[in-house]
Amino acid sequence: MGPSVIVDSRERNSELIESLIESGASVEVRTLPVGDYLISDRVCIERKTVSDFESSLVSTRLFDQAERLKEHYSAPIVVIEGPRDFMLSANVITGAIAHLYIDVGVQVIMSEGVRDTARIITALARHEQRGERRELSPKGGARAHTDAQYREYVIGNLPGIGAKTARLLLTHFGSITNVANATEKKLAEVDGIGKKKAARIREIMSENYASEI
Repeated sequence: MGPSVIVDSRERNSELIESLIESGASVEVRTLPVGDYLISDRVCIERKTVSDFESSLVSTRLFDQAERLKEHYSAPIVVIEGPRDFMLSANVITGAIAHLYIDVGVQVIMSEGVRDTARIITALARHEQRGERRELSPKGGARAHTDAQYREYVIGNLPGIGAKTARLLLTHFGSITNVANATEKKLAEVDGIGKKKAARIREIMSENYASEI
């Protein structure tokens, strides 16, 4: 039986999904809190084409995404896909990759194209899941040991919220209940939230449950 890969529902590259299946992977589509491809409780992969990588680097969105990956998973990976015809200078690209690896703790892997990306993901999943099978958990590889950490994990799994912002929310409001009951206006007052995230938190907290399975 091949390795399992959870693909984020917003990652709509059908060719890559087909290539994963052809490579022997068992694919499940699910909404992930961060990243595009989950292969274990500690390894999640963010896939970027060369142009995506450069645009996210220019906007600095790349580093925010990388830090959120690291908050959720202990061994996150960014795959840069496509011919290496970067528009930015080699020094800028190398510097960004060095920062991701050394300062943030995110490994960067280069891929030649979609099929190569699928082979890389399948190989990583097979390696990670061999022997004692690791759980494919969107909650990440870290485990809670204190009540405070459990509370951080609950809030940290809300859309767009990582461990750092979860701590800010809990410090500001004092409890999970108070976060859940806070208005959009009050939520937006917390650093790193803003109106868009505040609205999304209220939506998740207040709408009736409907299983997507």
